[in-house]
Amino acid sequence: MLISLFDNKFFIAIFTLAILNMNLSTFILLSLAVGVAFGTLLNTTFPENIELINQSFLAPVGESFLRLIQFVVVPIVFSSLIMGLNRIQGAGQVGRYTIKLMTSYLITSSIALCVGMGTAYLLQPGVGMKGFSISANIKISEPPSLISWLVSLIPVNPLEALSTGNLLQIIFSAVLLGIGVQLAKEKAKPFVELIESIYHISEKTLSIILYVAPLGVFALMSSTIATQGLELVAKLFLYVLGLVIASSIMICLDMLVLFVLKADPVRFLRSLSEAIALAFGTASSNAALPVVLQNIQENYGLREEIASFAIPLGTALKRDGAAILQGFNALFVTQIYQIPLTPSLLTAIAVSSLLVSFSTPGVPGSALITMATVLSASGLPLEAIALVAGIDRLTDGFKTVVNIIGNSVNAIILSHWEAEQTPKIEQIPAG
Repeated sequence: MLISLFDNKFFIAIFTLAILNMNLSTFILLSLAVGVAFGTLLNTTFPENIELINQSFLAPVGESFLRLIQFVVVPIVFSSLIMGLNRIQGAGQVGRYTIKLMTSYLITSSIALCVGMGTAYLLQPGVGMKGFSISANIKISEPPSLISWLVSLIPVNPLEALSTGNLLQIIFSAVLLGIGVQLAKEKAKPFVELIESIYHISEKTLSIILYVAPLGVFALMSSTIATQGLELVAKLFLYVLGLVIASSIMICLDMLVLFVLKADPVRFLRSLSEAIALAFGTASSNAALPVVLQNIQENYGLREEIASFAIPLGTALKRDGAAILQGFNALFVTQIYQIPLTPSLLTAIAVSSLLVSFSTPGVPGSALITMATVLSASGLPLEAIALVAGIDRLTDGFKTVVNIIGNSVNAIILSHWEAEQTPKIEQIPAG
């Protein structure tokens, strides 16, 4: 008995020591794995307890964690943008940054779209699929026109934009105020000091919130697996495999770009390991934004004036994962319904998918909303949204990882495009 007790205490001590020495990204990934295992156990062994456990623990904990992360998104984005713009010399440089970023976004998102459509065309995940019922509960809202969407980017009240968390309106407000700060010069100094205080306070708040990230990620993943199960994954195996392959190809292409730029892709991945793990667990680009911004500056060493402008703008607009998903889904639908791929249909899918990828919200499940626009523009059956609705949350993590990696790589491209070398930093220790 004494030996057994000693062994248990020894095991607990070793386990505790290992947890304490584990970095955050590894801890989050471990929580993901445990969440999948726990969710699978609930779904297969204790199905009668799923609703009780999910509603009383898993769902509330996961939702609370997402709210905590979103709590610091707005102050960090708003303050970092103004601080970054304050370091940029004049509105002309802001315009140059924007034009270069939008050019880079258009090129890389087009590549992502081709990867998604090409993978779906070669893998043929929808061929021969049968036995799916079409749900009548999928709500499809009429998408706004392009002109209405552009007008809506201008906030009537900057405080309202901040309170509602509208990233594009926040960016627009911050850019206008940042230009105003530059014109006001010395008289704006108290405001700039206030903004800097808000940024540093928000950053410290984020570091506290991240302590509960493993628990939040565990709850989110357990809830998803427990309520949806792995049966649907098996049924849509080729679909999931295709999206994973397409996402992996795009990440490899991003790393190739960094290699060509001599921007050290290995250091890049290690620097963003916390953000990548969090993005996969939360499936939200908005939720991962504060950590991406922190990692890309502090760990990787990207210049603050570029990072604080490019990362929030990319989070609002840059969606390589969404471009892959929309193109892949559209071809998946044509294969299920045996619709011939004509040049006009391919063009409609490509153009609508590319445009929609720039307006996809950075929240879980947003792709299902924007998928209606692509299918409608391409003349494909809208009911097909129900076919992928059940699996969307499980594939959302891959899409979000591609989004934040693509966004960060484009910020580095801008840095090199500006012909200034990224500051050298010390190598990050292994582990």
